[in-house]
Amino acid sequence: MRPLAVTGYSLISALGRGREQHLAGLAAGRTGLGPSPVPIEFETAVGGLPFELPELGDELQPWSTRLSRMAAVLTADLAEPLARARERWRPERIGVILGTSTAGAETTEVAYREMVEHGTFPGGYDFHRQHTFGASLYVVRALAGVDGPSWMISTACTSSGKSFATAQRLIAAGVIDAAIVGGVDTLCSMTLQGFQSLQALDSGVCRPFSAERNGINIGEGGAFALVERDGDARVLLEAVGETSDAYHISAPHPEGAGARAAMTAALVQAGLEPGDVDHVNAHGTGTALNDIAEAKAIAAVLGREVPVVSTKAFTGHTLGAAAAIEFAFAALAVEEGWIPPALGVDPVDPEIEVSVRPEVQRGEFRRVVSNSFAFGGNNVSLIVGAP
Repeated sequence: MRPLAVTGYSLISALGRGREQHLAGLAAGRTGLGPSPVPIEFETAVGGLPFELPELGDELQPWSTRLSRMAAVLTADLAEPLARARERWRPERIGVILGTSTAGAETTEVAYREMVEHGTFPGGYDFHRQHTFGASLYVVRALAGVDGPSWMISTACTSSGKSFATAQRLIAAGVIDAAIVGGVDTLCSMTLQGFQSLQALDSGVCRPFSAERNGINIGEGGAFALVERDGDARVLLEAVGETSDAYHISAPHPEGAGARAAMTAALVQAGLEPGDVDHVNAHGTGTALNDIAEAKAIAAVLGREVPVVSTKAFTGHTLGAAAAIEFAFAALAVEEGWIPPALGVDPVDPEIEVSVRPEVQRGEFRRVVSNSFAFGGNNVSLIVGAP
């Protein structure tokens, strides 16, 4: 697989909207986690968006949901590279491959609550346009002015990472020349209640890799990237490694076997040696099992000295959007020459035998591995490189 040019990317999360707000939050070590805006009966921190989402225009109002408005913001923030791509390639040669975990569940929860309380669904509620996995694709295609193959991927927490792999294959096969890839997810009661039932939520702010970690926080947000066969690249998508070890429905393999295989596959695809990797943006959820298994996998494949950070302590775990947001953080590290601090990591768990540090680290980060691991042993490792 040839490296793909990433000619633009956009992101929103609990840290804000766009590059500058995210750089400021990461550099300051400022978490975006706080109280839940979703009514729940237990204590946990969440990563909600700190700004109001603009409404969709009149023609797209039937598709208006929190998810589609998030997707609209991300598409708008890609306007300049998209305009150049439409000139370079025909609209039907630009695809839209996105990932989500919850889709329109938040909208349906609100509608169902009204039905229970008042006996009828809200007048504007439309299951097919507002809940289904592909509903927001219509909004993105309309706003982006593209007409290539489009679909939504839902593989839990690797969903948006899979979108990069799918676009890579479509471009290699000559089906398309460019694609909008990434993912979006919103906060909703179903997700919060579900992870609470798994006893996986931290009642406070999550602390990945810390000896005192106690679980995850859920966040919302998303990131889009424009990947092209060639172009004026900000960064490169050098490789994608994918595995499915199916060890357990929700727990990782204790030695990180699937994670090791995903990182190894990415290195092989890129033709790289372990020493070529300068940083790992870890999946790093903050659960006892995940962090130890991932640390073992990183140490086995890349060694114990490569700098490792989990940015979920800033944004929460954004589920289907996590891989895309963390791709964007990897791209920022390549472009800016620094990586953020590991929030709340002190004291580091003695079983975590990789380099996790609580301060900003500066240097040359020419290649970054970004890991995302999902339920069922579904694993994706992206390699982001300097042009």
